[in-house]
Amino acid sequence: MSVQTLAPVTSCDVSVVVPFRDEEETITQLFNAVADVLDRAVVTFEIVFVDDGSTDRSAFFVDQLAKRDVRARLLQLRRNFGKAAALATGFRESRGRCVVTMDADLQDDPEEIPRLLQRMDDGYDVICGWKRHRHDLLSRRLASKLFNAVTSRASGLRLHDCNCGLKAYRSECAKEIADTCYGELHRYLPMLAHWRGYRVAEVAVNHRPRLHGRSRYGLERYARGGLDLITALLLSRYARRPMHVFGGLGLVLFGLGSLSLSYLAAIKIFGAAIGSRPLLDFAMIAFLAGLQLVLAGVLAEALLGPRASAVPYVAKAPPAAIRARQEPGSADDLIDTPTGPDPSLRREAAPGVR
Repeated sequence: MSVQTLAPVTSCDVSVVVPFRDEEETITQLFNAVADVLDRAVVTFEIVFVDDGSTDRSAFFVDQLAKRDVRARLLQLRRNFGKAAALATGFRESRGRCVVTMDADLQDDPEEIPRLLQRMDDGYDVICGWKRHRHDLLSRRLASKLFNAVTSRASGLRLHDCNCGLKAYRSECAKEIADTCYGELHRYLPMLAHWRGYRVAEVAVNHRPRLHGRSRYGLERYARGGLDLITALLLSRYARRPMHVFGGLGLVLFGLGSLSLSYLAAIKIFGAAIGSRPLLDFAMIAFLAGLQLVLAGVLAEALLGPRASAVPYVAKAPPAAIRARQEPGSADDLIDTPTGPDPSLRREAAPGVR
């Protein structure tokens, strides 16, 4: 049982974001387990429960926890918007310097949270859990392996498990990617963060069997995941160069259509009938579709150009040793010659610059 906190939480080391829907059997147990782990790790924390349209007493139990311990918070969506929307809400409302996400079904082990945070101390911005030994049905494990292999190959980010709910983010990363967390894009948040310049790593974590309730996700989510992968690629890898997608595909179709039309025009000159040939239909469709895709790429470049030129960066002051060498009159202020620095060629500092 966690110790009651009297002072309200305004900032902390860790925010644990837990999206849930109809998990009344696990909410209290999950809170106590997470609080016990983080108390032993001696970090300040909050646990943000995001209710994604529950119809049972889950929200009531979280509200009771919040009255007993102010480190528990309840955010309620007006209806069921999906896990991605719940995570985005939790990211925006989090107060911690690090944000940990986990599912509410107790399959994610709270004991793994300190390991994720420790790995983040190595300079990474996103740490993904890897359920190396999954306690799920064989059909789900095989579908997950195929899904992760395709995602890893397409995104260029080598991860074994893109869909593990247990992850850790730096606060600035979580808040930045919150705007791209919608629909079912929560599976691709590490990829979206990677293409924004954040460093991503992976840690093998313990995965526990489900003891309460049932999974609300079937195999059909992997079919939807393929469509979401296309969206994620457009938002990440090709967000700053949409012409490479639309224009590349458009040029292929335009080229095929043009070659086919040229061939048909040549045989028409020699008297062959082309009106009933299926190739004519294909050539016209490919030609027009390719032209439209190229024009779509031009339009996308025109719309995204001003934003694509603004890249994220961090301005850091140079180390003291470098600043010292850059002072006028230092050794680095001499112009190098083939035989070494020449004092006669000393650079003059600009007026007023020191």
